[in-house]
Amino acid sequence: MANTKLDQLDKQILKLISDDARVPFLEVARMCNVSGAAIHQRIQKLTNMGILKGSKFIIDPEKIGYETCAYIGLNLKNPETFDGVVEQLRNIPEVVECHYTTGDYDLFIKIYARNNHHLLDIIHDQLQPLGLARSESIISFHSAIERTLPIADLINESEALEG
Repeated sequence: MANTKLDQLDKQILKLISDDARVPFLEVARMCNVSGAAIHQRIQKLTNMGILKGSKFIIDPEKIGYETCAYIGLNLKNPETFDGVVEQLRNIPEVVECHYTTGDYDLFIKIYARNNHHLLDIIHDQLQPLGLARSESIISFHSAIERTLPIADLINESEALEG
């Protein structure tokens, strides 16, 4: 479903709610010059299409005591165990992302830990028993860029194609 057809109203709605997920639908309707019911229908359509995947509050891990962010490349002893390993990773709350990748690793995960000692405990006590051949950890000092896709560019692209 990579080539999902979105019209200008869909793109405008995505831009507005990606800028502020808490913007009231009636405000979005006013800015788009349509009814509140139309916005509700469009949001439901975008959700059903899988374009919108809900909304959530984002918690700053460091502010709640998780000072270490690490990315870990995992190599499995037995790559056929992918699905089982991923299911076990779901049970480790500090694992916040897991990706199947190409290149040097079978899986690539993102972990938040309270500190480096806690990270070592997670690697030793929870990751190693999953059947790892090896792992490589990269500690992030600070996230320089965090953002969602630029919906404004999506709008401008389609206007250029139409014009």
